[in-house]
Amino acid sequence: MKTTQPGMMETVKNGIVTSVKGGGDIAKVTADTVGSTLSTTLKDASKVGTSATEAIGHVAGGAIQGAAEVGAHLGHAAKGTVVGVLRGTKHVGSEAIDTIGHTAGAVIHHTAAVGGKLEHAATGLVEGAIQSAKGIGVSAEDAASAAAHGALKAAEKVSSTALDTVRNAVTQSISGVKAVLKEPFKGKGEK
Repeated sequence: MKTTQPGMMETVKNGIVTSVKGGGDIAKVTADTVGSTLSTTLKDASKVGTSATEAIGHVAGGAIQGAAEVGAHLGHAAKGTVVGVLRGTKHVGSEAIDTIGHTAGAVIHHTAAVGGKLEHAATGLVEGAIQSAKGIGVSAEDAASAAAHGALKAAEKVSSTALDTVRNAVTQSISGVKAVLKEPFKGKGEK
């Protein structure tokens, strides 16, 4: 059976909608659904012709659409998405840092598309990266910075207001960790 990208997105979206309506915790439901869908997809990737990058974008989109459909907090969905993607890909070290950045960009893109609160999604992305850091062999600061940078790159493509919103969210201390931003995402007054 060939899995199409829209089918993957729908699978994740429907899984989240069903589980949350059944009383499930959005962060846990998202992490479990994204992780299992991505893991299965990547095992079949050679048969399906889907790259990990494409698959991550599609499962992130399904997660955000599902959470938005049931009115769930998109920050919690974003956190679960990062955790689930890292579980599903089993990436560690520098590969995991790249995966966090790509996931963050996809989540911000899809959050903007559904009209969700970008600041909630950005904060959730950083929280998920920090939560996952030890298990993927990176520092909490590096994981947080990767999520912040990926979110900022995507927000910059949405609008200058989106960029400011995400920058303000990720420059706060999140879960006791401060993300280090790389140029060009520092504010005008920051060095």
